[in-house]
Amino acid sequence: MAPVDPHSYTDGAHPVTAHAALAFYLDFAASTIHASALVTLSAPHTGDLLLDTRALAVHSAATAPAPDAAPSPIPFSLAADADPVLGTALTLALPPDTASFLLTFSTSPAASALQWLAPPQTASGLPFVFSQCQSIHARSVFPCHDTPAARITYSLLLNVPAQLSAVAAARHVARRDPVPSDHRGACDDALWCAPGRIVEEFEMAQCVPPYLFAFAAGGIGSRDLGPRTRVYAEGGDTLLDDAAREFAGVEDMVKVGESLFGPYEWERFDLLVLPPSFPYGGMENPRMVFLTPTVIKGDAAGAQVVAHELAHSWTGNLITNKTNEDFWLNEGFTTYAERRIVEVVQGEERAALNSGIGWRGLNRMMERFKDNMEFTKLKPKMAGIDPDDVYSEVPYEKGFQFLWRIERQIGRPAFDEFLKKYIANFKFQSIDTETFLEFLKANVPGIENQVDLHEWINGTGLPPDAMEPESATYKKICVLAAEFKSGKIPSEEEVADWSGQEWELYLENLPTDVEASQVTALDERYKLSESRDYEVKVAFLQLAIPTGCRCYFNEVEKCLKQVGRMKYLRPLYSSLARCSGEEEKMLAKRIFSEAQEFYHPIARGVAESILLKHG
Repeated sequence: MAPVDPHSYTDGAHPVTAHAALAFYLDFAASTIHASALVTLSAPHTGDLLLDTRALAVHSAATAPAPDAAPSPIPFSLAADADPVLGTALTLALPPDTASFLLTFSTSPAASALQWLAPPQTASGLPFVFSQCQSIHARSVFPCHDTPAARITYSLLLNVPAQLSAVAAARHVARRDPVPSDHRGACDDALWCAPGRIVEEFEMAQCVPPYLFAFAAGGIGSRDLGPRTRVYAEGGDTLLDDAAREFAGVEDMVKVGESLFGPYEWERFDLLVLPPSFPYGGMENPRMVFLTPTVIKGDAAGAQVVAHELAHSWTGNLITNKTNEDFWLNEGFTTYAERRIVEVVQGEERAALNSGIGWRGLNRMMERFKDNMEFTKLKPKMAGIDPDDVYSEVPYEKGFQFLWRIERQIGRPAFDEFLKKYIANFKFQSIDTETFLEFLKANVPGIENQVDLHEWINGTGLPPDAMEPESATYKKICVLAAEFKSGKIPSEEEVADWSGQEWELYLENLPTDVEASQVTALDERYKLSESRDYEVKVAFLQLAIPTGCRCYFNEVEKCLKQVGRMKYLRPLYSSLARCSGEEEKMLAKRIFSEAQEFYHPIARGVAESILLKHG
């Protein structure tokens, strides 16, 4: 076997999936998808073929239907034991020169990529489901070569109750009545064509890594933002109106991206605001970015999350990391590209402030991984490691620092020329770090003698030529934060023009050994614990918990029960669990026991691991 990815059973000596025609019957009552997949390989194959699965029930495998031949069964087997990271290998014994085959299967109610919300859990009072396949969760939705090295095109039929609508990270073809020939054995005809069901049909003609497969279905409405941008949401007219205002400038951002990085290749850039249990700030699914409602802050600050997901349209979606060990190729490039977009749209000082916040976060990650410095590398070894367990800001911010270092060395005009050439050369490909370095050295002659590329990629910690960003606002905030230790709270004049980002940076730079009285005094003046901006609220609560300020436990509990974004769950559960007192640990366990059904499976697993680690 020639493995191509430490997180996949895919055999590099065999062809991989090129196209999947998927038919999904969404059974909301059972939190299950009954499905079929007509799989077309990149080349005909004979003998064993391995696919990734996780908690899937595979019902049948057969040769593809053909006009001149009836389908014949294909022997298949699922490994007896599931690997805790990889899931279960599905082995097919393909007849000679098999180019395509048909699988039928069902998902588990506990599928790690899917969250099913019952009507009482939604704003619309209708059931809702959404997928989140990054990093290695597509295998819990359909059997696939679940590695970014194997890009696919796909078609998707979603059979849903007629009162619901569906979206996907693909071109919407039609909303129509179901017909028996659609499902290819996903379920019986009577179920597929039952009264009160509708089919939403989608097509993705551009090849994408499996983790970018995405869909959602529920009581979804929409508002147009521009000629190729629209916002969707489950939450009614008020949320849609708020989202439309927050993201009004998206079309202009797309144009800025094109001017910096080349043509936008995905036709549309639509946004879906998901229920608050969505575990990330945003997910860059092509054509349909998924967003947490916490980015809607009423001051257009959420547009910066959108800038990041938009930047992925070039770096991450168009060019993709080959494995999760090369994740910085997605996120470091995208963080750099995001800040270039923000610089044009919101100004140099705002972009520099973002870089300052990122620098603070990167240094915090160095502390987090001080006992396992492997994960401070840009290219860590990850065999046997679940990517969700070591997800951090390192690939984002150290990757940004690396690219910024190259830009400083050769100058922005030369780096811009390199960046456009890089994107044009590798578009719709998945590459590894070594391929990038070869391209860099070929197109920027002598760079290896000017920047220590090996140290940046393979070294632990921060290289000596990493640089703290220059920002007047950033410096002012750091000075004010340092003065807090001696009891100085910033005056109303000093914070008059602060947005959530300034407050977040201030709070994250405060000394960790402050007194409870100082924390409460700060909150009495500025009501940070009650902020509508979760970045501010969580940063404050994270500061307050270790001081023993139990008066904030109610706010901590509300936060953990109202929002499932891992950016907030991780620090709050960690802060509670690390406290020396039993009261905080018991509070964390009680909140989790009461809130876990609200969390997406990925977030639930992260919170569980925190509580397990800190006992």
